[in-house]
Amino acid sequence: MHIKDAQMFKRIITKADTYLSARANPTNVAKYSRYFKEGYDAWGSSEVEHKTLARELQYEYPELSVGQLLELGKLLFQHGKYEMGSLAILLLENRLSEADRDTFDGLQQWFDFGVNNWAHADYLCSRVMPWFLLEEIVSFRDFSSWINSPSRWTRRAAPVTFIKIKKTTDPDQLLAFVEPLMTDPERVVHQGTGWFLRELWKVQPQKVEAFLYHHRNTAARLIIQYATEKLSKEDRLRYRKDKVAKG
Repeated sequence: MHIKDAQMFKRIITKADTYLSARANPTNVAKYSRYFKEGYDAWGSSEVEHKTLARELQYEYPELSVGQLLELGKLLFQHGKYEMGSLAILLLENRLSEADRDTFDGLQQWFDFGVNNWAHADYLCSRVMPWFLLEEIVSFRDFSSWINSPSRWTRRAAPVTFIKIKKTTDPDQLLAFVEPLMTDPERVVHQGTGWFLRELWKVQPQKVEAFLYHHRNTAARLIIQYATEKLSKEDRLRYRKDKVAKG
């Protein structure tokens, strides 16, 4: 990182810290903390305040490139406060039309080393990551390193992002791609994978049901639970584990 960039980033982070901490709202922290099992370190400032700060920073620092925003974003996530991660996302989202393959790779670093909650992860996967697929900057196969990442949030990101391409991509290829996640050890990955399978089921029910039946004995049960949520109680019974006969 260049010295000038480091100095600029320090000024931005200091301003953000001062602005957001001055708008702390303990009531909001208490209200939302119950939704974050992994912990919720926040000031409790509002979404409107986050957007206002993002606009001010964009006005004050118009020279910031997308590459610089990626570097700044890593520092904002490392700060620890929830709002800093939200600010990183807002700043980049507003410049998404300038993103390229390097941006996509940089976002994996955000997931690998910064993102640590479902709200940031799922916002990125619904509002930012699909853009790279829809603009054909990458294909779903470019997420191969994501599903092998040590970070549970990075692994979750791939199937959740794929929800946006469920109608336009070969379902067999998508199912084969997420198959390694069926036995992932992490709950947040189970939830994301199950969510994707439930959404794909809405457009390809037969293929998803065959896939789930094949994996019924080895898949994480939470994946099966999420994926079959829209099925009748009787139909869900098909996906229970086979009973092992006692000798």
